[in-house]
Amino acid sequence: MKQVLITLITVFGCIAISFAQHKGKVEMGFSGGYNATNITHDFKIYGLSDSRHGFNFGVSADYYFSDDWSIKAKCMYETKGWDNDLIQISDESDPVVRYESTNIRLNYITIPVMIAFHIYENRTNGYVNAGPYIGFLKNAKETRFNTDIKDNFDKVDGGISYGFGGKFPVSNKFKFFVEYDVQLGLTGMFRNENRYISVRHAVNAGINFLLY
Repeated sequence: MKQVLITLITVFGCIAISFAQHKGKVEMGFSGGYNATNITHDFKIYGLSDSRHGFNFGVSADYYFSDDWSIKAKCMYETKGWDNDLIQISDESDPVVRYESTNIRLNYITIPVMIAFHIYENRTNGYVNAGPYIGFLKNAKETRFNTDIKDNFDKVDGGISYGFGGKFPVSNKFKFFVEYDVQLGLTGMFRNENRYISVRHAVNAGINFLLY
């Protein structure tokens, strides 16, 4: 599945390069926002534990190859994970297996590449977008003993990113935007375990500026 996602992102990138040979608008953006992330299975969009509430920030580029369509790429730093998991605290000599509550803290660099459709109303630009993303795990810890658990997780995560938003002009060059974005994992988070995947909901805001 990871190879499929990498192939999809490569194809989307090649499409962007081919369209870049034609004259079009390019917007760069900076954004940040609120994340709610969890772990799920069977591709459901609700979680198995309590959500981790965190943040994301990063940069984006939007290439308009027509008035209505663009290719959008992002590079984001994102906090992920979940709360109220269990960790075993008893050892092999203990006749009773005992657990305590812990929280899982994961941080990723994610790169979504999406196709966006734009709708204009009184200079306001509403849009919907969707496409594949790939994520690279930077660190992973559980909070009960502050243990590094990165080796338990696959270093690469991938799936589908989709959402909608609106851009509001501040000047001829600058636009303020807000958006709602979902990431649904298609690859297993754990090593040698493909059942459990990540799901992330985010509300972001930022500024786009026209390059040319």
